[in-house]
Amino acid sequence: MKLYLAGPDLFRPDSREWAERAIALCRREGHEALLPLDGTQTNAGGIYRNNLRLIDEADVVLANLNPFRGTEPDSGTCVEIGFALALGKPVIGYSDALTPMRDRLSATGPGADGHYRDSAGWTVENFGLPLNLMLAVPVQLEQGGLEAALKALTRRLAG
Repeated sequence: MKLYLAGPDLFRPDSREWAERAIALCRREGHEALLPLDGTQTNAGGIYRNNLRLIDEADVVLANLNPFRGTEPDSGTCVEIGFALALGKPVIGYSDALTPMRDRLSATGPGADGHYRDSAGWTVENFGLPLNLMLAVPVQLEQGGLEAALKALTRRLAG
């Protein structure tokens, strides 16, 4: 299968080494990895179109949903997930921790209105999900790294 590897990993200082390890891991499991680093585009529009093309070619998207530059997953990864879901492709998301959002954000409450709030006073979803429901409901979430997502894919294919 062709697997699009979504996530902020291309911003890592060791992105090329990470990509080589990810490609080898996918290959060892019998899959071909498609990465946002694939391609020759250097401008924003070209990179965007290339990434959408790769997602369109993929059978499955594996997405790194670890917090990136804050408490939420990378926004570009979220767009890629939405595009894959719109195409009807399965998405397996992985994160080091799948702590419910209410606990992860140290939300207080419930208040008089029944809602939990973060430190800035914003309402925090209280569904026991580790991410916003728009990601947590349609995406198969796995705790761990890329290896955990690949194991989940193997179970899914067997099952």
